[in-house]
Amino acid sequence: MADRRQGHPHGHPSGRPPVRPSIRPSVRPRERAGDRAVGRGPATPLVKAGRAMLATASAVVLLGSGVSWFTYHSLADGLNTSDALGVTQRHAPPKLDNSINLLLIGLDSRKDMNGDDLPKQFVEQDLHAGSSDIGGYNTNTLILLHIPAGGGRVQAVSIPRDDYVETLNGDGTSQGHHKVKEAYGLAKAAIEPKLKAQGLTGAALEQQSREAGREATLATVQQFLGVRIDHFAEVNLLGFYDIAKVVQPVTVCLKHATKDPAMAGQGSGADFHAGYNTLDAAEALSFVRQRHNLTNGDLDRTHRQQAFISSVMYKLKQEGLFDDLGKMQGLLGVVKKDVVLDSQWNVLDFAQQVPNLTGGNVVFNTLPIQGFATRNGESVNLVDEQQIQRIMQRLISVDPHQSAPPAGGSSSPAAVPQQQTGPVAPATVDVLNSSGITGLAAQKQKDLVEAGWTAGRTGNSASRAHTVIRYGSGANAAQAAKQIATKLGVSAVPSAAANLAAGHVEVLLGMDAVGAARPSTAVGGGSGGAAGGSLSGDAVSSIPFQGASVEMGRGIPCVD
Repeated sequence: MADRRQGHPHGHPSGRPPVRPSIRPSVRPRERAGDRAVGRGPATPLVKAGRAMLATASAVVLLGSGVSWFTYHSLADGLNTSDALGVTQRHAPPKLDNSINLLLIGLDSRKDMNGDDLPKQFVEQDLHAGSSDIGGYNTNTLILLHIPAGGGRVQAVSIPRDDYVETLNGDGTSQGHHKVKEAYGLAKAAIEPKLKAQGLTGAALEQQSREAGREATLATVQQFLGVRIDHFAEVNLLGFYDIAKVVQPVTVCLKHATKDPAMAGQGSGADFHAGYNTLDAAEALSFVRQRHNLTNGDLDRTHRQQAFISSVMYKLKQEGLFDDLGKMQGLLGVVKKDVVLDSQWNVLDFAQQVPNLTGGNVVFNTLPIQGFATRNGESVNLVDEQQIQRIMQRLISVDPHQSAPPAGGSSSPAAVPQQQTGPVAPATVDVLNSSGITGLAAQKQKDLVEAGWTAGRTGNSASRAHTVIRYGSGANAAQAAKQIATKLGVSAVPSAAANLAAGHVEVLLGMDAVGAARPSTAVGGGSGGAAGGSLSGDAVSSIPFQGASVEMGRGIPCVD
């Protein structure tokens, strides 16, 4: 087990088509699913030449995004894919531009893809779930990523799993009002008797009935958000665990210590201290599954999921995994075994956006709720569907021409860490931790050293809310201090200090440097342009999201 105590980061109605395979090998990258026809003759020399040109062009795009052509073929060969998207897109809102809406689905099932129980040791000891009969087929994680067509900030929104909405079947017919997470399981259960009547059993029954669940989830989310889903990826609990095993240890950061003992199948087994915790795969499961003993329960768990994804992406980028085929092999193997992707996935659609997803240009937010209530004997979140759809329209209405703040505008209320675009002014940086978050000084100094400054001393200092930056004498010290404030994303105005050594900059880290991101009212920072997440001119500068935002790619975010 990894030492996480280190103080540093590292029914369908009748009319459904006959049974079709639900999970099959991925279509070739140069071929759309709809392009394959029975009885197609051999390709002519001209067609072969055209395919060769497309393959060459695709390779250039992939290499430019840090992924080799061979890597893509290694990934595409043997993927589990689903045709569910083709069914639900018949009833989806129209596609307005070349942006991509990608839905990430986390399935809380104790079954594998063939319907067999997950290993007892995993369920009882690592998952602390008690039994494989618990959990059903709930989609406890639903995150929509909007990747703008013209580049810029990727907006990721989490849908709280207990939101009480009208759930749909894949053909658009209503299931009634339920928690959004239940659409999958309801559709799966409704279609199973019909599939059994057609003679399906075992793995075929499981896979085909899951396809109905995916269709229902996609249709429900599209209606609820009022946006078209272009692609999706689904992973179950075992898949998450396997991915966590490949990338472990993963460092996360918490603002407060927390415990959630596992007893009789209840509780996550979480036991974490405030500050940085370095987790193995089992502890990572506890981290993202904990909902008891948290101030906001499930809503805080949603922020945990966002933070974990951010921390994993930060680790993989820091270790150069995206540029190292050898390091990717284990991760690719897990993806092939445990992840289901839609069959419409096209490498050219996605590879061009890879820099956005790995370059510190993604912000996670959680969609708001109106309160809590009891419906059908269950606790649910009440939501305003019109409000949700207005929020989504503001997020996806990207104006690629906006590159500066509107007249009289300003940056977000809390500054966001920035990439250093020019040479740094030379200085030695001393970082003292005044935030109370264990390991923060070491992490921030590491970031500053990687940006080009020289490491000085680290230590602790008296608690403070706001970061203070001071500099000693020297021609470059004042400029270095300003650059460091920008890099850290704090609003501190550096000041001269006669007692500091020449060429030194001293940083006293306050809670504003923790990295939990901007206040929940900020969207895109109002700063415009690619770095700030440009919105159309009529977009408002604040949206009432649930809790704070979480930034991905700018370090390890600290959450509750």
